Amino acid sequence: MVFALPDELPLPSGRFESRGEVEVWFSDELPEDLVELWPRLLESAEVTGLYPFICWRDDPYQPTDLSEVDAVRLDAVLAADFVEYRRRRLPYWSNPPSADVLPDDDDPEDFAPWPHDPGPPFESWPGLAAGGADTNAGVSAAEAGQRAVEDLLGDEPFVHTCQLALVPAQRSADVPAIVGWAAEAPLPLLCALLRSWEERFGARVVSGFGGALTVSVARPPLDVPHAEQLALEHVLSTADNIVDDPPTPFPEYANGMVGRHQWRFWWD
Repeated sequence: MVFALPDELPLPSGRFESRGEVEVWFSDELPEDLVELWPRLLESAEVTGLYPFICWRDDPYQPTDLSEVDAVRLDAVLAADFVEYRRRRLPYWSNPPSADVLPDDDDPEDFAPWPHDPGPPFESWPGLAAGGADTNAGVSAAEAGQRAVEDLLGDEPFVHTCQLALVPAQRSADVPAIVGWAAEAPLPLLCALLRSWEERFGARVVSGFGGALTVSVARPPLDVPHAEQLALEHVLSTADNIVDDPPTPFPEYANGMVGRHQWRFWWD
């Protein structure tokens, strides 16, 4: 069903398109004032149920039924996934390849060995990380989203070929499933994670185009032990930029999450 656009928000020209049984509004181009507009869109979404999302309107898509997201028992799924992940990775953590062992067709002068990854400091699944603390230094979800959009527009050249979508949803975390964002990501698991991060860390989905997803975070972890537990959840999302491409040592990735208000995931 086509919905009314919010009167109080000046939006560029656009059109409605079907995504499965849902109608989504897409702008013809990104608004010039998107950074200033974004927090107002997020705040309005709490009333209208229309969540902003930066994407390519013409990307291939395959909507995921939200019942598949509802069915994910997150803690149990991640616990089982961690057992398998640790089984596969333990040989590399405990016995890293020697830096002087090169593939036959590599020139030693051009070869930079991958850094050793000692892996997460957990022998068993530690459970979901506690939610981020509300502190005087924290920001609102709208403010975190505004920062993420500003960084995205400044750092990612392809974003300027995207459109702004308004997606009817009960929560921001469900937007990738409703739009049918096309990537190699396991959408039911990913959206279940996004729902949980929304509740624990004030996360909001910002963009999804190509194979990359950007999330703003109002209440990130503020110390390394907290970040390590959360970083394991990121690893188990299966995102390639964390697991394999490039192979980021787990401690380095976790340390970088402390105080960071934007998370970015991508899948090849």
